[in-house]
Amino acid sequence: MKKMVVNYTMTSMSFLVILVCAVIIITVDAFPSTVDGPFTPVTAPLDPNLNPVAFDLPESDPSFVQPNSKFLPEQISVSLSYNSDSVWISWVTTGCCEEDSVPLDPNSVQSVVQYREFNARTRNKHATGHSIVYNQQYNALKKNYTSGIIHHVQLTGLKPNTLYQYRCGDPSLSAMSRDYYFRTMPKSTSESYPHRIIVAGDLGLTYNTSTVLTHILSNHPDLVVLIGGFSYADTYLANKTKLNCSSCKCDHNGTSSGCDSCYNGRESYQPRWDYWGRFMEPLTANVPTMMVAGEHEIEPQTDDNLTFVAYSSRFAFPSNESGSFTPLYYSFNAGGAHFIVLNAYTPYDYSSDQYIWLENDLRNINRSETPWVVATWSLPWYSTFKGHYREGESMRINLEDLLYSYQVDIVFNSQVDAYERSNRVYNYTLDQCGPVYITIGAGGAGKLETEHVDDPGNCPDHSQRNSAGSCSFNFTLGPVNDEPCRLNQPDYSAYRESSFGVGMLEVKNETHALWSWNRNQNLYNLVGEVIYIVRQPDICSVFN
Repeated sequence: MKKMVVNYTMTSMSFLVILVCAVIIITVDAFPSTVDGPFTPVTAPLDPNLNPVAFDLPESDPSFVQPNSKFLPEQISVSLSYNSDSVWISWVTTGCCEEDSVPLDPNSVQSVVQYREFNARTRNKHATGHSIVYNQQYNALKKNYTSGIIHHVQLTGLKPNTLYQYRCGDPSLSAMSRDYYFRTMPKSTSESYPHRIIVAGDLGLTYNTSTVLTHILSNHPDLVVLIGGFSYADTYLANKTKLNCSSCKCDHNGTSSGCDSCYNGRESYQPRWDYWGRFMEPLTANVPTMMVAGEHEIEPQTDDNLTFVAYSSRFAFPSNESGSFTPLYYSFNAGGAHFIVLNAYTPYDYSSDQYIWLENDLRNINRSETPWVVATWSLPWYSTFKGHYREGESMRINLEDLLYSYQVDIVFNSQVDAYERSNRVYNYTLDQCGPVYITIGAGGAGKLETEHVDDPGNCPDHSQRNSAGSCSFNFTLGPVNDEPCRLNQPDYSAYRESSFGVGMLEVKNETHALWSWNRNQNLYNLVGEVIYIVRQPDICSVFN
């Protein structure tokens, strides 16, 4: 038996990881930290046994089946309000409807939640809310989808860090759900944090998604943040045909070539949203889950070009509480961490509502209560993979100075179907006060990105872009540090790999947070990368 001993000095606690297949025992005392960086760039080799293509679950999957009872709540989810004393409970009744059917009356079913502290000898409290129905127009077939009745109820006056038991539905119809449970966030102080925060992007509804969901549930998170790419309904036509848009290009004018059915004329098969809601319910009904819109949630309408309708209707957001009044960008507190959700597909220039809201939100953060500030949106700024390379450049130009001035600590992105973590960076330059950027768009859907922009022959042709959904809106030409293309992995890219999986953030105190990347193909208790992200407030002061 071969024995390896790896010694670090940050903690006295040690543990053993036994790798049975390699017959190796590794003793680990701690993990590296960002203070040890910047790190020499590393590219993990592609696992030869890993299929980079994700396959969708069939419509016959048992988890997609609609409940028998007409009024029984389904697709139940819990989401956070701005602070720990409140959450939202959302669900759907009557499921989805047939094409061209008459929209249901939202007031025909009550929106009621009965709840109490778990194991408390008190009577149930009751809260009521509102309900809505939305439509999605199908272009080619000239038909209309109408949703089931979507309910949103806000629970207020809750105790922090407390387990609650609840059920939802309409008691007058004897249509209440079974009991579910959620735990509120800790109070916002520099000493209290959720134990585990799972971050994942672009889940979709594939066989990989099943593995990801199993991994998430087995880690018993206190909070989940999902970034873009939920149902992938926009990749299906109304006749249930799966689209293949991987070859789509658009020219320098932002017009598409051969992609009309993929982007300009999206029909977006809406029942896949219902499938996704049922599939994810074991997680979303019991763990507060926050949604971040991406490209696949745009779903334009035919007549008035309304966008993000399904996303905005199906989930509840702390928009009003955080002063944004739109579900596309908002903020919330999770203990001593302040989360900021932005949107790469709505205006963000200096005069835009999003920019003004962001500046005001950053200015009002109390770093003595929430020392950690985490930002998230879909389209990454610092990905070095070929797909979507620098499509978020105009967003970076408009917003990066603002995030840097207020010392945002971590940025999470998706869109690119791969994993990558940056060294601390600002304006493409290593900077000990810049954020750590983490791309985590390999949650299960799409096809893994395996090519990097610095690989031979991969210098991008700026006259064509791979994503017609964002080509003209977000892309700005120009070399980086006078280099049109890097010949090697850039120094700001610390670690990158092509594999499906999820990430986990464990904030330990006001300066240290443990980050880990968990591959789908790894055994439980094994991770692809582990590192402490360390804040240095004495060195990196916040602009006032």
